[in-house]
Parts: sequence; structure tokens; C-alpha cells
Amino acid sequence: MQSISGINIRGMCSDVKLEKTINQVTLLGRVGSEPQKKGNNEHPVVMFSLATHSNYKYGNGDFVQRTDWHRICIFKPSLRETVLNYLKRGQRILVIGKINYGEFKDLEGQTKASTAVIAEEVVFFQMA
Repeated sequence: MQSISGINIRGMCSDVKLEKTINQVTLLGRVGSEPQKKGNNEHPVVMFSLATHSNYKYGNGDFVQRTDWHRICIFKPSLRETVLNYLKRGQRILVIGKINYGEFKDLEGQTKASTAVIAEEVVFFQMA
């Protein structure tokens, strides 16, 4: 058995190089839309939007807050059901997951790019 970067490999060519990569996102923000169940019975997904803010100062000293909106998708069955049943618009949450880039066809057949965060963990904070 051969070991590359801490990963054991059986039956693979010795010229194959595996390396560890990281795709991890941590977001702390407020839910912008009620979670919705989409997909089908075989491939259900729960989706909602999450707002995060960046604060910066203009040259004249005025502070400005910029809002970024993130599309959150949940595939894990138990997490999907918990979010669908208990998450509410405006609630403050922490999301840990990974970025996913993809494409879809709109109603006119045009290919559009899409970006989403695939949530692995969601931590609920008390509603204020």
C-alpha cells in the first residue's frame, strides 16, 4: 500500500498524485427568505438566502454598509428537515459549508452561471 500526503492508495498507478485541498466557507448573517423545499423525492434540497454585511469608510469619514446575498442549499436529510421546520426569515445563523459553482438553463434556454453554498452545518441563534 502506497501513502501520498497521508492518503492510502491501493491499486493505483504510482504516478498519480493526490493532494489535499480545502473548500470551506463560514458565514454569519441573517436569513433573507423562508426556506423552501425544491427538487424531487429522490433529490430534495432546501434553499434560502442569507445576508452578510461589510462595513467600510468613505474618504469623507462616512461609514457605509454593503450587503452580500448568498444562496444556501442543504442536502443532508436531518439538517434539511430541521432548517425547513424551524428556520425563520430574519433569524441570525452561522453556516459552515462549501462553495459550489454550476450552470443552469433559464426559461429561454440560455445557460446561466450559479453559485451556492452547500451547508454542512447550521447553528441557530435566538431570535431577537
